[in-house]
Amino acid sequence: MKIIESIAKKNRCYTAGRKIVVCGQMLHSVGCPQPKASVFVNTWDSPTASVCPHGVIDGNDGTVYQTLPWNHRGWHGGSGSRGSVNNTHVGIEMCEPACIKYISGSQFTCSDITAAKTAVKRTYKSAVELFAMLNAKYGLNPLADGVIISHKEGCARGLATNHGDPEHLWNGLGMGYTMDTFRAAVCAKMQGVNLTFETDQSYTVTKSCYLRTSAGAAKTNKAAYSAVSEAVKKKCRKKDGYAVFKKGETFRLVSVKSVSGNIWGKLKSGWWIALIYNGEIRIK
Repeated sequence: MKIIESIAKKNRCYTAGRKIVVCGQMLHSVGCPQPKASVFVNTWDSPTASVCPHGVIDGNDGTVYQTLPWNHRGWHGGSGSRGSVNNTHVGIEMCEPACIKYISGSQFTCSDITAAKTAVKRTYKSAVELFAMLNAKYGLNPLADGVIISHKEGCARGLATNHGDPEHLWNGLGMGYTMDTFRAAVCAKMQGVNLTFETDQSYTVTKSCYLRTSAGAAKTNKAAYSAVSEAVKKKCRKKDGYAVFKKGETFRLVSVKSVSGNIWGKLKSGWWIALIYNGEIRIK
């Protein structure tokens, strides 16, 4: 990850000089087909501009352009019924591919899926590295509730305007990314592991992993238990609904979910495997 300091010193967010206690980060995407970060940097560096995030990630090469000091109060999420995320969170925008075209709200078409996915993977990777750096800098846990949120999640919490980014972009391109996969990747990066959780990819257990009938229940779920394969049944200790994946075993994910600060991956069998448990990476 490369960071270029391009502070928007003419912007009202900078000249106001208001500071925040950094409690987390909000992830955005720009909402238009523009991969060049410099376009936004130049727009925000104006005495008439009152909107400004703390950084924007270039879609062409993944470079991060820092547009405000991290502890300055920016204006990137707006506000909601419960206040404004601008008072607590660093805001980071990801540029979007040039080959998409918005047709209605968050719906878009794409003329080159391969190119679009490549660009989105690039910004996602840089965002993971940047958020890992920021969480380490401010002593924050990326899996804790409300530390890393999207603009969409901020709206649901009553802290931001009604936007659907960046999930709308990931979903529209079929990336398989979610905010839970993003938070998990940030956690992994903070432990020195370059790991992006994606669906239908093979993963290897590096430490023994719990397998559960559901991500939130320790007791045996008979319906789920009857649905799993014979091989998984043989692993399971029926008395508590747990099984164990041993070091070196491989599996594929259907989805990823955050539960009580831990990250679980769903398997095709319907069972869930602990990917990050008590902050500890279990796979690579």
